[in-house]
Parts: sequence; structure tokens; C-alpha cells
Amino acid sequence: MSDDLLKPAALPPDALVVLYDGVCGFCNRVVRFLLTHDRQGLMWFAPLQGPLAAEVLARHGRTPTAADTMYLVKGLGLPQERLAWKTDAALFLFSTLGLPWRLLAVLRFLPRRLRDLGYDALARVRYRLFGKYDRCPLPRPEWRTRFLES
Repeated sequence: MSDDLLKPAALPPDALVVLYDGVCGFCNRVVRFLLTHDRQGLMWFAPLQGPLAAEVLARHGRTPTAADTMYLVKGLGLPQERLAWKTDAALFLFSTLGLPWRLLAVLRFLPRRLRDLGYDALARVRYRLFGKYDRCPLPRPEWRTRFLES
């Protein structure tokens, strides 16, 4: 871990940590979108390919090799740490961005199983549609402090 990247212990208690597939072109676009629209500065990021993701996912009984979903960690390292994934994670993150993105929360009224079917369909073809990097790209300098690992 580079010295200029934040350690989890230094995160504010209301931090939302997004674990994403660091080599996925689509996932990296989503991260850039979230960084651009997160005006409250609540979101922090770490690739699923890193040790932080492996540690968090193991604590929650999830396999760290499943890079087919984005995870959201609330309360990282705290006793009340919570993990969400797929559409639950995405809809929560969009709800923190304000209007018009908050309106996507209306999709919560659909059954999770139905929502996640669409999510899984995109996850299966995301590399073909948006490409795949050989390794996680470095974030822009102005965003580096929002990454726990790179």
C-alpha cells in the first residue's frame, strides 16, 4: 500500500467503502462517476483484487475471488460493519448522490431477485462491452486520497 493512500483506521465513521473489480472497464467508469458526483465525500474505494477486500469479504463469509459484483461496506472495521452487494449496494450509493440519482431508489420496490437478475446479466458481459485492464489503473491525482489501495 502506497504511503499516500489512506489507512482504513483513518476513515470517518460514516465512510462508505466501495469494493470494485479494479480491472473492469465498466467498474472503473462507475467509480469515476461516483467520485465526480459524491459531493459529500462519503465514498472511499478499494479494488476487489487487494488485501483489504479479501479481509472484509472473509469476515462476511463471501469469497474474495467473486469479482462479479460491487460491494459496499458501511462502518469498515467497526463492530457494526455491514456489507451489501449487487443492486442493494448500487441503489444505496446512488441514493447518497442527491437528485436526480436519488430517484433510482424507486427500484428498491422491485424484488431483489429480479433486480439482481439484470445486474448479473450486465456482470456477465461487462468485459466484452467495456473492456478489461491488465491491472488496476491508478486514480487521478486529485482522487488518490479516496482510494484505500490501488
